[in-house]
This record gives sequence, structure tokens and C-alpha cells, in this order.
Amino acid sequence: MEQKIKQTGINIGSNIRKIRLAAGIGQTELVRRLQLQGVNMTRESLVKIERGIQHISASQLRGIRNCLNTTYDELLK
Repeated sequence: MEQKIKQTGINIGSNIRKIRLAAGIGQTELVRRLQLQGVNMTRESLVKIERGIQHISASQLRGIRNCLNTTYDELLK
């Protein structure tokens, strides 16, 4: 079982949303790119992660970092 990353004190979800919107990428497109990388993600899961109501797994975070061409520092600030 992969460890989930809790969004305590750090709002990873809102950081993902800001970076995704700045890149001009929609939620459906980001999920499509993640699935092409073999990352298990649905649009519903992404919505919940961005809202901070679902924890994100390490592989999902890594995939999002890669798809958005960003850094962990930007996602976790």
C-alpha cells in the first residue's frame, strides 16, 4: 500500500491548482497526461485533491510534478 501524503499545514491541492491553471492545463488534460504515465488518477480524485479533501499519494505527486514541469518545492510551499 502506497503511503498517502497528508495536506497538514501545506495546501498541496491549491498549489497544484495554481500551477495547473498558470500552465493553461485543464483537469481532464492533466488526468489524461497522468494516466499516460501510468499514474492511477481520475478527474474526481484530482478535484478532491485540489480541494484538500483527499490525500495524495507519492506517485500521484511525482506524476503531477512531471506533468506540470514544476518542482516539489513549488508544490509543497
